[in-house]
Amino acid sequence: MISAIALDLGTTSIKAGLLSKDGTLGGVVARAAPEVTAEGGRYESDALAYAAAAEAVLAECLAQTMARPPLGLCSQRSSFLIWERASGRPVTPLISWQDGRGAESCEALRGKEDVIRDLAGLPLTAYYLAPKLRVLLRANPSWRERLVSGEWLLGTLDTFLIWRWTGGKHHLTDASMAARTLLMDIYSQQWSPVLCELFDVPRRVLPEIRPSSGWALQLDNGLVLQASMADQSAALIASIAVDQPEALVNLGTGGFVIRYIPNGGIAPEGYLRTLVWQDGAGRAHFASEGTLNSIAAALAPYAVDACRAEDLVRDDIFCLAEPSGLGAPYFRGDLGLSFSTPVDRLPAQRVAALLLEGIIFRVARILEDLHREFGIERVYLSGRLSGLPCLQQGIARCAPFAVTYRLPQADTSLDGAARLAAGAPLADGRRAEIVDISQRVPGLPEKYARWKVWLDGLLR
Repeated sequence: MISAIALDLGTTSIKAGLLSKDGTLGGVVARAAPEVTAEGGRYESDALAYAAAAEAVLAECLAQTMARPPLGLCSQRSSFLIWERASGRPVTPLISWQDGRGAESCEALRGKEDVIRDLAGLPLTAYYLAPKLRVLLRANPSWRERLVSGEWLLGTLDTFLIWRWTGGKHHLTDASMAARTLLMDIYSQQWSPVLCELFDVPRRVLPEIRPSSGWALQLDNGLVLQASMADQSAALIASIAVDQPEALVNLGTGGFVIRYIPNGGIAPEGYLRTLVWQDGAGRAHFASEGTLNSIAAALAPYAVDACRAEDLVRDDIFCLAEPSGLGAPYFRGDLGLSFSTPVDRLPAQRVAALLLEGIIFRVARILEDLHREFGIERVYLSGRLSGLPCLQQGIARCAPFAVTYRLPQADTSLDGAARLAAGAPLADGRRAEIVDISQRVPGLPEKYARWKVWLDGLLR
């Protein structure tokens, strides 16, 4: 018996899967997403080709069952487009979250950064919709009139597809996707007049914000859309529990360390206050998040799969492994990929181990901060890089608590979206393997203590 179907609208791939009554995700169908072209800081793809691919993946997955279960949707955050209401034809390409055109807005609004972070819970960066949209509307004044009149529509990828799949009846997004635009007040879960004015975006052109679950929205293909949310939110839902003292460390293209904020809590200074999802009763679930930027790019030139735990702590060289600058809680663009002493003459494998140490230590320090603020009893590792034994060992050795697990399952975003659509227990079906720390890594905690002193010196 099938209890839900989920569709994951990723940047590089589109996936669908079926959640059975026993909580098992199976029947996963995947297809490459349309290519994102990169030119002059612009990252764009074909929105109609993306819609066609998503529809094909969903149909192929549904062909495995006679059931028409509720649908859970999760989407890449911040990618957006403008399209014609009458024809449904895109006016712009699908503009990726990777697109850098919003940098001009960020520089212009740097003096308002504290206001933006207080309301949106996010740093002022070009990743998000608002900075890019401000540039587009200022460069094309007639676009504003067409959006305000309703001739054209604006939305993130989820909004565009939901509009298509309801025959143009619904212009919607959920709170977790709206929270990644820099235009939503995360406390009221509504579009912020202050943020809209700062970014010069008319509120009336933005889609309606709904909770992440309890939609019961009839689609033209016969399915009922029951839940919709951001892809990272869906992965978190599948990985850690809202009401438990646990954290998730995801290490992939970038990295994040996240823990749900207990009722009444606030994120420590510098950390993102992330709106993970909003339930059908309107209750918002928040998390505190630290981030690591572009770590996969730092590791790409090296054979990191060959690194072992015993390769760590070979000398007293310290490292930061984030080429695009330190993420939360520091937000320091001037501190990127760097070493305490030159490494030009070191063997490549030694440099790789130093980079891995830098990742381990950044994760451990975020965990320390979140543990001090909220208490953490266990941490779960996920993402492709979490499969590296030396990273597992290093984090487990430096974490300020006893138990570290790894989540080996793939497709956690699909799993979370399906569970929310089905009303199934969240994080209930996770399969976790405990990280064995019987193998000693001599001197690692001691080097971590020295690394913190070195980092603090750089931050002053």
